[in-house]
Amino acid sequence: MSLRTCARRATAIAEMCQHFLRQAPQRRQRYASVATAAAQSNLPFEVRQSIARDASLPTPDPASDSQTSRLVGSHSPYMVPTYVRPPPMFHKGEGCYIWDLDNRRYLDFTAGIAVNALGHCDPQMSRILYEQSQTLVHASNLYHNPWTGALSELLVQKTKEAGGMKDISRAFICNSGSEANEAAIKFARKYGRSLEPSGTKHEIVSFQGSFHGRTMGSLSATPNPKYQKPFSPMIPGFKYATYNSIDSINELVTEKTCGVLIEPIQGEGGVNVASQDFLQALRNRCTEVGALLIYDEIQCGLGRTGQLWAHASLPPSAHPDVLTTAKALGNGFPIGATLVTEEVSSKIVTGDHGTTFGGNPLGCRVAHYIVSRLANPDLQSSVLAKEKLFRKHFSRIASRFPSIVSEVRGRGLILGVQLNADPTPVITAARERGLLVITCGTNTLRFVPPLIVTEEQIEAGCSILEEAMAVVFESSEHVEGTDGQQEMRAS
Repeated sequence: MSLRTCARRATAIAEMCQHFLRQAPQRRQRYASVATAAAQSNLPFEVRQSIARDASLPTPDPASDSQTSRLVGSHSPYMVPTYVRPPPMFHKGEGCYIWDLDNRRYLDFTAGIAVNALGHCDPQMSRILYEQSQTLVHASNLYHNPWTGALSELLVQKTKEAGGMKDISRAFICNSGSEANEAAIKFARKYGRSLEPSGTKHEIVSFQGSFHGRTMGSLSATPNPKYQKPFSPMIPGFKYATYNSIDSINELVTEKTCGVLIEPIQGEGGVNVASQDFLQALRNRCTEVGALLIYDEIQCGLGRTGQLWAHASLPPSAHPDVLTTAKALGNGFPIGATLVTEEVSSKIVTGDHGTTFGGNPLGCRVAHYIVSRLANPDLQSSVLAKEKLFRKHFSRIASRFPSIVSEVRGRGLILGVQLNADPTPVITAARERGLLVITCGTNTLRFVPPLIVTEEQIEAGCSILEEAMAVVFESSEHVEGTDGQQEMRAS
């Protein structure tokens, strides 16, 4: 298929979507007519009530006898049940919007869990995927390709330009965030053995509330008993400190420590921000005992805080030895990276680590484009302006629900609204009104929209959020909570 044909089809789809949006008022009138007819019918009261409720909502969840539910039911017997999903099935996205099988549109403030920083189906990314898939997709790391090195060079250069990781030197390209952290853990172990050949310098320190992945090494660094216990015993040598507690550092980070793994902003843990004093103290202690400081910026990095890296706001004296990234790196294409100093790289030799798919030319060319976009200072400045707008609306919502909203945390476009109540009914009420939001930590609403979200979309989304909270906390309507809207629960 030619690019011209692809462009014509894209235009046709866009026109169809615009037509669909123009018909929204008429659809609402039809739904109101349906609700009125149902109310006047002889149907059972429960059925009439359900019809009236669905007719009043822009995006009601699919019914149990809907096409979507039948399709989900037919697929479920073949899928390992690793996730709990809400009823809609999404099949199309564009920018900050996503559509379900019934062609109902949702404003997406989740971005695939902080992945789609440039929104859904970025046109240039789609063009690159098409072009590279017609050129070379995979050849393995047994051979050179033009894009693995180009991406590595760009990551190093842009990090330096952004004032991050002062001694950055090289990159290891892999397929996911968990893999990036696995590489970081292995590099720390190898570094520790280079300093102490007996192997006694092997301990890894991570922090309560962290989430570093689901593979065995990264899970061992994620101190949540609920998720560790079914797969115990964990890999030995992991210790857990209290986040933002300077007093706990010296006791746990010792001469036996080879690496300290921390998120500058905890995502899954509740959008908790590490203080500068804490990270500086951690850096000082790692230097004192000869341990690597590893920043996991898989969720908070690549422009989400209004800087390329969250730690770029710190003085160079608090910068890491290792930096892990993924999520936004591919804008939906699976890719991750572990960035290291020359001191760390010098301890790694051929055969110490590797990957079959990591560094493939398709993924690396896509990521090269994504990093170039996310490193743009204008985009980063806009993130800070959008944060202010979100906070303005959150302040208004908090004033309306003072007993429910206790705090707003985060930086840039990784924000958490702490509730004093279960947030899962709010998730449901918002979704059935056309807004996707997820949770994190304990009773925290998490907002990680695409970085390209507009002021108008923020206004619209926050209005829906306020309406959803009013339904849940001010009306007599019972709204069933939506479970499973975060990777890991706090307990």
